[in-house]
Amino acid sequence: MLALAAPRLAQAEESSPPVCGEVVTIETHQGTTTRYSLAGPLAGRAGATPIALLMLIGGGGYLKLDDRGCPQLLNRNSLVRMSPLLHGAGIATALVDAPSDMRSDEGLGGFRIAAEHADDLGRIVADLRARTRGQVWIVGHSRGTISAAGAAARLTGVAAPDGMVLLSAMMVGDARARKTWVAQTVFSVDLEAIRAPVLVIGHAADNCLRSPAALMDGITAKTRGTRQQTVTVTGGPVAPGRVPGLAACEVREPHDFVDQEAEVAAGIARFV
Repeated sequence: MLALAAPRLAQAEESSPPVCGEVVTIETHQGTTTRYSLAGPLAGRAGATPIALLMLIGGGGYLKLDDRGCPQLLNRNSLVRMSPLLHGAGIATALVDAPSDMRSDEGLGGFRIAAEHADDLGRIVADLRARTRGQVWIVGHSRGTISAAGAAARLTGVAAPDGMVLLSAMMVGDARARKTWVAQTVFSVDLEAIRAPVLVIGHAADNCLRSPAALMDGITAKTRGTRQQTVTVTGGPVAPGRVPGLAACEVREPHDFVDQEAEVAAGIARFV
């Protein structure tokens, strides 16, 4: 009987679902909670200061993290795909879900520029800093760049990120849209208040109406980072020159750095 049980146990272990990260729950605005999934090396490489990236996905920002730390929604996003590559470079990642009162398709919506949202993210920055005893950078992609910029502009002390990385930043809004928050962009926050290092990355073939790479220099013209750089990614499977549209703001597009995750992740690792 024992001889038969061992193979069954091994098979059960092999089929166990993967764990994407440690789930951490933080108390946030007005009695809500916010969860994030912490993964990767927390101690950093030998002799190097540990670095953790607080990662903010676009869209509504609602990931529906499960108890294994795996996002059930928006899980094809470039930041999710880049996470293992960043771990390999010695960098930890904290994938942040929407607060408990915003778990819907709309998710964060217009809350991205709110002072309460920045304060929520500051609590996560402080928690990460205490856990890693190192640097914490805030990274946003697409609509997540509005949250990242708002937090970097507002936060101070232990809650302030050590630097900011924006990918496919939202730089063009639509004041005529049915939902008023669609008009919000990274320029809706006080970029001049940002003093930490700033890296802005876009793709030359990104034809999403909201994130034309040609406007990236307008961000670093306003920020006051101790180090600043804009990077335009070229190449990939989609040729530039297509007519701009909203469908191009999705995954499998230059907006999402399709098939170029490795080079973008390497660039982030070098800068931070």
